Amino acid sequence: MVPRTLRLGFSPCPNDTFLFDAWVNDRLTTAVPDVEVDLADVEELNRRAVAGVADVTKLSFHAYFHVADRYVMLPAGAALGRGVGPLVVTREPVERLHGPIATPGGLTTANLLLDLWRPEGVERRELRYDRILPAVAAGDVEAGLIIHESRFTYREHGLHAHVDLGAWWEASTDLPLPLGGIAARRSLGSEALDALTAALRTSLDAAWENPAASEAYVAEHAQEIDPTVRQRHIDLYVNDFSRDLGPEGRAAIEALHGRAHAHGLVPAIAAPLIHAEHRPATPGRRPPAPAS
Repeated sequence: MVPRTLRLGFSPCPNDTFLFDAWVNDRLTTAVPDVEVDLADVEELNRRAVAGVADVTKLSFHAYFHVADRYVMLPAGAALGRGVGPLVVTREPVERLHGPIATPGGLTTANLLLDLWRPEGVERRELRYDRILPAVAAGDVEAGLIIHESRFTYREHGLHAHVDLGAWWEASTDLPLPLGGIAARRSLGSEALDALTAALRTSLDAAWENPAASEAYVAEHAQEIDPTVRQRHIDLYVNDFSRDLGPEGRAAIEALHGRAHAHGLVPAIAAPLIHAEHRPATPGRRPPAPAS
């Protein structure tokens, strides 16, 4: 049985507001679970998941690996792909980092990747993600680990890319990079988890079918006011993996957990990492890519 109303958390980033717009603003013609929405930065969502606040929530895969005994990742809604990784940027080009590196939070997947890559002895300094670029530009830190829209705007601050951690991951695994996904309480049960997965796909299909309908909601919550940057963000982080992880997406998540666990960064997980649907995913309605 699906509970009457569920507490849903997601971020104000364009990929999340684009994905959830049709659902949370009652623009779907099919029945979906009722939700009460909490919008918060991804690291705050990670902390709330650790505290067990939300019924359904966006969270980083790093955070998910710490709460997977209580939450299960849904096979739809993920931010996962190629060319989507966080960057380490510096004010001046350097061959070797000495630190500190400003990072967006302890439970972000970006921070987990940094731990897997980070040169020995280089310290971190945690800052809210929207404060990292100014801190690097001002020389308060040597480098910054950037996520979200900052990937598209760091050059405007006069900064240089030192390493693309997504490219590093892809080169070492031949797999796409899992950044974040939508997880729900395991205790909700299979029927509710199936309904939530179906709602994610229905909302995403609606967004792809009529992207103009979500523009106002995306713009209302975005940190970046430039509509071109918002669209680039959506195009990068909302892709076919967002509709269904598929075998490759599942393998990528398993690989990230395996590497992180081997380095002692996350616990072992006995339960399945991804919810197993009772109905296979139906083909999506994503519009064809524009001609180049």
